[in-house]
Amino acid sequence: MNVECHLFGPFREDVGRKRLERDPDGETVGELLAELEREFPVLEGRLLEGDGLAGETVVTKNGRDVRHVDGLETALEDGDLYRLVPSVYGG
Repeated sequence: MNVECHLFGPFREDVGRKRLERDPDGETVGELLAELEREFPVLEGRLLEGDGLAGETVVTKNGRDVRHVDGLETALEDGDLYRLVPSVYGG
């Protein structure tokens, strides 16, 4: 399975790239975000917090807000595009 993540604002600046292509180990958005936090320690606690998204961070799957799909339990599917927008951008 291959998914693509687009990072915005400070996330992009901290990681040094706009696009990340991944073959994730997990099966859900929450697992994908946890993988990204492990790979890029600068993101730790900025994507996930407790049982949900950190602060007002917004994650969309193919244009739909994951909070309105199945939250962090939203299933990953081949070819998905995820946008990670930090709260400072009005999440």
